[in-house]
Amino acid sequence: MPAPGSSVKSDQRRRVVLDAAVACFARKGFYGTTTGEIAEQAGISQPYVYRLFANKEALFAGAVLHVSELISNALTGAGVDQAGAPRPSEAAMSAVRSAYGTLIQDRDVMRFLMHANCAADEPLVAEAVRECYARQVQLVSEILNHDDEAVRHWFGAGMLENVTLTLGLADVDEPWARTLSG
Repeated sequence: MPAPGSSVKSDQRRRVVLDAAVACFARKGFYGTTTGEIAEQAGISQPYVYRLFANKEALFAGAVLHVSELISNALTGAGVDQAGAPRPSEAAMSAVRSAYGTLIQDRDVMRFLMHANCAADEPLVAEAVRECYARQVQLVSEILNHDDEAVRHWFGAGMLENVTLTLGLADVDEPWARTLSG
């Protein structure tokens, strides 16, 4: 973390705090994580966290939007080939799933997304989660040629992939685990 007063811009400091927040919230969720833990993870003081974010809810919502940006960046370009031509629907679906699969190999991102859904009782968090979904639906819809059924399938498969990774089902030698992990 850059020292206070250095020439590093505030948005770079915010990113360090958001990355720390994602890591901390991924482990204990919104309700179990303190801003002190996030400050420690980011290598800054807790009061500095509050200079950047009004409260824990605003910090969590900011982390949701940060992860939304990570997802968007991972998926952008999945719908076109190397020459920039649109991919056929099946190829686009495969490319989008591959891009998402690579992203959620970062267990912090995947677990944070699951906790974000659970914290949607908090108004600011709910708004950020909805904005995240809206952004991803729009992006995936564009990639999949506005095929609503394909978009729903992609989201359903992605959520199932989150669960199978979280539970480590690839390492469970049971019929039910093999069924879910494919």
